[in-house]
Amino acid sequence: MIDRGSGDGWVHCAHGHKHWGLFGAAGLLVRHRAAEDPPGVDRILLQHRAAWSHHGGTWGIPGGARDPGESARTAALREAAEESTLDTGPVTPLDEYVDDHGGWTYTTVVVRASEAPPIEVRGAESTELRWVRTDHLDRLELHPGFATTWPSVRTIGVPGA
Repeated sequence: MIDRGSGDGWVHCAHGHKHWGLFGAAGLLVRHRAAEDPPGVDRILLQHRAAWSHHGGTWGIPGGARDPGESARTAALREAAEESTLDTGPVTPLDEYVDDHGGWTYTTVVVRASEAPPIEVRGAESTELRWVRTDHLDRLELHPGFATTWPSVRTIGVPGA
């Protein structure tokens, strides 16, 4: 069943792929620079997706369907707050990256957090949230969409990149 008051629901893009989000989707890529990390390395907040979810068992960024008329930034912040205990109030916006699938888009909203506190799971869509060093991403099974987008967003907000 589709709730017409939200963007929840499956759609097919012009390329024939099935996507979640009647009005597109957005995710929050939260970056944090720890003093002990080497130059050019940040930590990003990743979500381990519940087994029952689309591409379950993979790691990606918190996110989900955009509601009607909702901006990508608003949707990404809302979804991160729904799925985690992350305090989205003090994050600093850096940039957005739009992945257009022909009539359906996924927007990665990149922000910087001044701290990287432990983040707990809210809801049933995740099994864990973890701060992961960007040079350790190859150690995880990434959500296919995030894995495709990562090369395009990996330097957003990285000093000197």
